[in-house]
Amino acid sequence: MLVAKDLTKKYGEHLALDRLNLAVLPGDVYCLLGANGAGKTTTINLFLNFVEPTAGAAFVDGSNVVEHPLECKRRIAYVPETVLLYKNLTGLENLKFFAEIATGTTFTRASLVDYLVRSGLPEDAVDRRISGYSKGMRQKVGIAIALAKSAKALILDEPTSGLDPKASNEFSRLLLDLSESGVAILMATHDLFRAKETGTRIGIMKSGVLVQSFATSDVGHTELESIYLDHMSD
Repeated sequence: MLVAKDLTKKYGEHLALDRLNLAVLPGDVYCLLGANGAGKTTTINLFLNFVEPTAGAAFVDGSNVVEHPLECKRRIAYVPETVLLYKNLTGLENLKFFAEIATGTTFTRASLVDYLVRSGLPEDAVDRRISGYSKGMRQKVGIAIALAKSAKALILDEPTSGLDPKASNEFSRLLLDLSESGVAILMATHDLFRAKETGTRIGIMKSGVLVQSFATSDVGHTELESIYLDHMSD
């Protein structure tokens, strides 16, 4: 679903991403770990066609994101660290606005409420203004937009940063539900615990290079931390 082939990005003389190869299949939750500047966000920006690669290519469901940008964007939902929503609109109004722009479809109130509730938002919150939402609640509206789009792939950049343990756990459960429904998920994160609990695969990045990739089932929490710290200390 999400494939990088020798994906490379340079900014002047700085090599931000060096010949990345990875594949995120339907149902996968692929977690990219690495320090700031490791290349995680650059990878995400290339898949979203926010920037163009210097070499190589990114594909969404078989389509090159540079050659078919609109087609690829229809198949992807993106949840950044801070979901940007209209503060003076309600959760339901935000979902209606963004979902109808993305799909060209008119949604009923009942279907919009269903998407929000399935995303973990309490039903009594759907008509409250976003200005009164916590960060975790805003993230759930982002997930609801992905559901309304029927996105085949979900890309997340530090989605649990700043969430309390309860909200972080709820968000992880949402990702597992999406994974079970066949959505391909690529997530950049610093949270080793959530990567182990939620991910099906983990990739460790350093200085623009994917230095190691493995199934989460192959390592325990302590071993994952040790592997990560070993790479970071090199």
